Amino acid sequence: MLDISRALLLLNHLTYLVHDMSVWRFLEGRLLLLNALVILSEDRFLGPRGWGFAEVSRVRTKTLMSRLIGLIYAAQYMRVPLIALNIIFIFFKLVSG
Repeated sequence: MLDISRALLLLNHLTYLVHDMSVWRFLEGRLLLLNALVILSEDRFLGPRGWGFAEVSRVRTKTLMSRLIGLIYAAQYMRVPLIALNIIFIFFKLVSG
């Protein structure tokens, strides 16, 4: 009988974890990742490591590093819509709790 109660408790915890990972959490995680990409500064972080846009644009091959740096620069152009998206997410977090 004790094993059945432990199994039911484990099942209860697993269903809680599955329901906790919703589309909202997924979108929230992507928003946090996009925020992290946008705040990277070329002068202080990217440039000294040789990850500047000028260094990468000289390379003709499409490496994974050049694609990631291109993604960083593309995300930096989305600052104004990102501010609006952050405000929407903060509002819904305040309302929903």
